[in-house]
Amino acid sequence: MRNAVLIDQKDNVVVAIEPLEAGTEVCYVTRTGETGRLDCVETVPLYHKVARKPIPKGENVVKYGEYIGVATCDIAAGEHVHTHNCVSTDGLRAEEVGNE
Repeated sequence: MRNAVLIDQKDNVVVAIEPLEAGTEVCYVTRTGETGRLDCVETVPLYHKVARKPIPKGENVVKYGEYIGVATCDIAAGEHVHTHNCVSTDGLRAEEVGNE
């Protein structure tokens, strides 16, 4: 059963479409129709982001096919991605987040 959404194939996060408890299997459908699966490692509230793959510290967090933030620490696949481990790139210059 699907409990997360992948918005763009480039995204390294998926969005929870129901609250997820630690230990829950996160299931989403890719744009090619394949089912993606990963283990949720911590509780994730409704409509929050879950790392689809490991995101190293300093790497861009990608949602909607665009970077929306930068990881402030290493984020494991299945972890909740939010303000405790990601800083928004709103208002930052591209060189401050490693992009041109």
